[in-house]
Amino acid sequence: MKKLHSLVLEQKEATKHGEAAFPVKKYVTHFNEEHPSVVLHWHDEAEFTLITQGACLYQIDLTDHAVKEGDLLFVPPLLLHAISRSGEEQAVSETYVFHMNFLGGNSTDICSTRYLTPIFNQEISLPCLITPSHPAYGFLREIFGQIASLYNKEMTGYELAIKSLFLQAVFLLLQYRGESSSADTKVFSDKLKQVLDYIEAHYAEQISVSELAKLCYFSDYHFMRFFKKHMSMTCIEYINNLRLEKSVELFEKGNTSILEVSLSVGFHNLSYFHRAFKKKYHMTPRSFIQEINGD
Repeated sequence: MKKLHSLVLEQKEATKHGEAAFPVKKYVTHFNEEHPSVVLHWHDEAEFTLITQGACLYQIDLTDHAVKEGDLLFVPPLLLHAISRSGEEQAVSETYVFHMNFLGGNSTDICSTRYLTPIFNQEISLPCLITPSHPAYGFLREIFGQIASLYNKEMTGYELAIKSLFLQAVFLLLQYRGESSSADTKVFSDKLKQVLDYIEAHYAEQISVSELAKLCYFSDYHFMRFFKKHMSMTCIEYINNLRLEKSVELFEKGNTSILEVSLSVGFHNLSYFHRAFKKKYHMTPRSFIQEINGD
């Protein structure tokens, strides 16, 4: 069965990207009508991305970047980021997610203490969008192509070469380092992370706007505007989407009681759960279970 596209990720991702000894993973993502976005999230790994087709909108550290085919993006660790379609246009991206420890970020040499650890801790700001007009674009595009070729071939020693290429990319980006994010951006980013963490921990419970607003020390009205601005959906829409994602996970793990799944993810009205599930996935929960089981 085709796996359903996810709209809501676990916001502080616990997903392992690659293996412990080789924490590098390739992702090819298609943005279209069925899969229009990847919502705001963050993780311990960095990302190196090439837009291979079309155009889309990246939000990195609460700043919007319109990107198109040929553009490169570098997303440092722990920065909030999201991707969405630009209007009706489709887009495809190729991304390599890697942990800074793979480059030596957990060592005590000068490379780690002066560069890699400060990048991880957001003490050094690297350019996120590298367009063809950027002075380092040609070199970085060549590095990206070499990483892609080596990753697919897996020849003897390819791990060494990929590690050296990521280090070269970081070196080039360091030449164009800028000022760290403003204090206001850091505050807003931290507030949003706190809210998303809280929702992830309590999605199965009744969550009120007032509870979430208090986490940010905002009024309910200010909080709702803040959340909608940065998440491109209301907090209620976000919570319901997360609950639907969790219900799919339970169905895929073999749970067949629609009522039990509905209640366990926080939907206490079964008919509403049916309507929301069908609207999002274009099939009823029962049809989804039957498709999983091959009925």
